[in-house]
Amino acid sequence: METMIDTQEIARRFNEDEAVWRCYERKRATRQWLGFCPPFSEHILDYLDYLDWLAAEREGRMVRAIGVFHP
Repeated sequence: METMIDTQEIARRFNEDEAVWRCYERKRATRQWLGFCPPFSEHILDYLDYLDWLAAEREGRMVRAIGVFHP
């Protein structure tokens, strides 16, 4: 039974990583398609890619919380 749980966990992580990657590619392509490529330095363009990656992780990863919410 242990290997079945491990296999399912590996598949879940792979699917989650794939969803994040596709979301990141979509965001990056949208930014490039809109023409948001003024003559910035390579450092700033890397930072914009990093911001796209963070946004994709927020959208693509499921947040798992432990506890009870009390309004």
